[in-house]
Amino acid sequence: MVVLRGANFRKLFAVRLVSQAGDGAFQVGLASLIFFSPERATTPTAVALAAVVTVVPYTLIGPFAGVLLDVWPRRQVLLLANAVRSLMVLTVATLIFTIGVGPAVLFTALACLSVNRFFLAGLGASLPHVVPRHELVMANAVSPTCGTVATMLGGAIGFGLRTLLGPGDGTDATIVVIAALAYATASLLALRMPRNLLGPDQSAPLNVRSLGTVARDVLGDLRAGAQHVRSRRSVANALAVIGAHRIGYGIMTITVMLLCRNYFSDPANPEAGVTLLAQVVAALGVGVAGAALITPVMAARIGAWRWIGVCLAVAAMVQAFFVADAALWLLYFGSFVFGLTGQSIKICVDSILQKDVDDSFRGRVFSFYDVVFNVALVSASGLSIMLLPEDGYSQMVFMDIALLFGVAAVAYTYREHRQRAAAEVQSTSGGPEDRTPARQRNFGD
Repeated sequence: MVVLRGANFRKLFAVRLVSQAGDGAFQVGLASLIFFSPERATTPTAVALAAVVTVVPYTLIGPFAGVLLDVWPRRQVLLLANAVRSLMVLTVATLIFTIGVGPAVLFTALACLSVNRFFLAGLGASLPHVVPRHELVMANAVSPTCGTVATMLGGAIGFGLRTLLGPGDGTDATIVVIAALAYATASLLALRMPRNLLGPDQSAPLNVRSLGTVARDVLGDLRAGAQHVRSRRSVANALAVIGAHRIGYGIMTITVMLLCRNYFSDPANPEAGVTLLAQVVAALGVGVAGAALITPVMAARIGAWRWIGVCLAVAAMVQAFFVADAALWLLYFGSFVFGLTGQSIKICVDSILQKDVDDSFRGRVFSFYDVVFNVALVSASGLSIMLLPEDGYSQMVFMDIALLFGVAAVAYTYREHRQRAAAEVQSTSGGPEDRTPARQRNFGD
């Protein structure tokens, strides 16, 4: 692909792939410890609460971390974030070997997952510095998608080790150590890039005269970032639509875990649940890979905003199929389509944010983006506790998600079409200037 010709893109790409492979191994180790051990029952409440506690810390600190992404050299963020995660994950493994699974393990894992979100926000803000503007859609198709595939490959390695060594806390700790080695490697790979390669282009040091001054400076920067989003209408629309999609995505993620653990498998046989979940994730991964091939073509042909609407509509139809049936084949097919449409939407939203947000605000906006993800997941977790049975299958929930995706498709497409039509009329008639920059209005038409 064209973007792979760029030496700097390849260096950033390598950091992403190795780090996200570590994510996959780490997640398998945690999932095995928490959800797929014979002595630990899996219920909607347990899965949902685990999802909530993994995202709440970053949801609270994410906007503040975004300010740092607009102040610190982003290469240093990638380097240090991976180094810190490596140490945290080694601590998790040590605790598992010494005191076993308990609050200390969960707290340390929680902190590591929060640093991971900071790292991913840094990657998103850095990408426009290593590819030309006109290649951003392709770069977002290749980079985050291959990162997701790398996560799945890391998970597959973890699953293979678990199968080879047998279940147990010792095996899970070994998998976690492998994840730590991957993070350390990613940190070293970041050193291949010049310190200031990834921006920000213009930054000023934070005033550290007092804690109160720092807080006021950060809050002022956050307000400026929020105003920047409001002035970019396609950015605000993109954040809204990804939030709606991720609520449904979050509910379905919890649903699939419960279906694999308690509906399609004997709850007393967690190993069967692990195997089925691995197969379903593989089907999801095929869909994610397909999105990398299809999305650049469709975004160029019909516009990124229209492709987002199409993907939401397709996802709504697949959800409606589950209302009539809960067959195993449909679980595989639905996972494939969910991976294809979900990753396609993310690629388009990433590209919109990277194109239409000024570099001096990009760290904050990508952190807002992560917060939208996390708030959606917390909302999905709360709804899952209230709506899902222990086996995960509810016709009403599938119907509700289908309606959510359908409404989001219509509302987003209508708003984007209306705003683009109004901008075209204003530019033709010479009326008052639209607050949305011309470069934004033309994206994806």
